[in-house]
Amino acid sequence: MDTLERYRQIVRQLIDEIALYKPSHGQIETEAIIDPQRDRYELLHVGWDGQRRVHGSVVHIDIIQGKIWIQHDGTNRPVAEELLEAGVPREDIILGFHPPQVRQYTDFGVA
Repeated sequence: MDTLERYRQIVRQLIDEIALYKPSHGQIETEAIIDPQRDRYELLHVGWDGQRRVHGSVVHIDIIQGKIWIQHDGTNRPVAEELLEAGVPREDIILGFHPPQVRQYTDFGVA
């Protein structure tokens, strides 16, 4: 299996695992958005918590030019660490939620 396909499989599995955890309150659904043709992967919470509307990204990951870009990580378990445990090298993980000038200090890829 080539690296890109392996990364797609790892990211899909990670999204599916995180999607198993449902919010403990409210009428909130977890939706996995997986677009392997464009290499876009996102997990959303959608619903209601009492009178408050809930609609937002929990995790957003893109694969861009052979690197895994974490665009948003709203979990309590760092997605970057999960990717490392799955065998993705540090230099292939980009913390896209950090400004470009800060990424060199993160111990992960800089893009």
